[in-house]
Amino acid sequence: MDQLIAQVVEIARAMWRRRWIGIGAAWLAAIAGAIGLSMIQDRFEATARVYVDTKTVLRPLMRDLAVEPDLDQTVGLLARTLITRPNVELLMRKSFPETQSLPPDERERALEGLLREIKVTSSNSRDNIFNFSYRGTDPEKTRVVVENLVALFLASDTGTKQRDAESAREFIDEQISSYETRLADAENKLKEFKLRNMGVSDVSGKDYFARMSALTEDLGKVTVELRAAEQSRDALRHELGGETASLVPETPTGASTAQSSEYDARLEGQRKQLDELLRRYTDQHPDVIATKRLIESLEEDRRKDIENRRKIAESKPARGSQNINSVQQQVRLALAQAEAEVASLRVRASDMQSRVAQLRASANRVPQIEAEMAQLNRDYEVIRGAYQTMVARREKAALSEDVDATRSAQFRVIDPPRTAPQPVFPNRLALAILVVVGSIAAGLGATFLVVQVLPAFGSTRLLRETTRRQVLGSVSMVRSGGMMRRARGELVGFGSALGSLLVAAGVWIAWLNARG
Repeated sequence: MDQLIAQVVEIARAMWRRRWIGIGAAWLAAIAGAIGLSMIQDRFEATARVYVDTKTVLRPLMRDLAVEPDLDQTVGLLARTLITRPNVELLMRKSFPETQSLPPDERERALEGLLREIKVTSSNSRDNIFNFSYRGTDPEKTRVVVENLVALFLASDTGTKQRDAESAREFIDEQISSYETRLADAENKLKEFKLRNMGVSDVSGKDYFARMSALTEDLGKVTVELRAAEQSRDALRHELGGETASLVPETPTGASTAQSSEYDARLEGQRKQLDELLRRYTDQHPDVIATKRLIESLEEDRRKDIENRRKIAESKPARGSQNINSVQQQVRLALAQAEAEVASLRVRASDMQSRVAQLRASANRVPQIEAEMAQLNRDYEVIRGAYQTMVARREKAALSEDVDATRSAQFRVIDPPRTAPQPVFPNRLALAILVVVGSIAAGLGATFLVVQVLPAFGSTRLLRETTRRQVLGSVSMVRSGGMMRRARGELVGFGSALGSLLVAAGVWIAWLNARG
């Protein structure tokens, strides 16, 4: 420990002998630091804050009617992608128009610097508050940059929505046009297939086996009805053949009226039957044709009967007219109606038998046609459903555009762009203190370096330990009065140099503090 202390003392003595080198180095370092600090330009920071309100009353109201994007995520992504090269180029053209005349390499450096200095940060992801900042040497230009940056942020929201809406509308229109073409092709194929197989395919939607079963069941019912009608007709014939006409005095007018009412009842029944048939079949159906013919026949008989009775009534007096057996006449009318019903049922039974035979004959072809028909219908329904879905989405997209036009996300500038009056860089007071401390450290370091490079022995012990030789003796120097005065002068000069350095540093620091 004593040896270490002795070594430090020897170094300190050697450095004291080289003190003028240290004070010169300190002054040079202080002057260089002061010049360097004065050359650093002040950098001012402009800031602004924007709040994006995504919680509006319109959003829950339009939840199921329009496309509802995630506004929080959209706004966050918009803020993160704001600082892109095209946006910064646009910002530089607006804020620094003089850079357009610079050479390409200088303009590129200015652009890179602008990219580094612009900052967009989020205060809180849930509150959607965004901070915009920029540092520059000109306070007014710095504020203009932040102002243009906020304007670009507000405008980019509208531009992004418009681009998204246009892209979505163009895509949906293209899809609708494609589906319209496919739907028209499917409709044409379905129409052509129905025309080719008009006599085989069924329009009711039933398959072959269901149609066959229904026709067989209807044929059985008609056959039973035909047998019952034939038995009723035979009974009426038997009754008419064995009946003796009985004369009952009736007036011609009364008989004519009764006969007309019977014809009207039969006509009414046949017309109701015709209406029922027309609900199920077309005008060309055999049952419809037969019923129409029967109605025409009944109307002709009714007209002839009325005409005959009118002639009889005109040729004979009313009192002397022959009485008509009303019972016999009614039996004949019932027999005629039964004959007509039997004929109608026979026509229906014949038609059903022919249709059953036709279905049985086409047993191998009909199922295949029905399968192809089902396939065409399925393809058509799928395409039609997709087409209707795309049309509905187009309407939904149009409604979404109207909702976006109302600015469902409100942008509010909380703090307008402003520049702080004091520069944020550099901190000249702190740097000045560091310059002073560094200059003193530079003086000490320069002195120590000279001592190490140009060593000198200040004692016999150090000489003996360094050379490892025996030291025979030493000669002390006796200072004269002149030497003492010169030594005191050097000491005063060194103190004055060091003091002036410290005073100059203090004045410089005080001036910086007063200016800042």
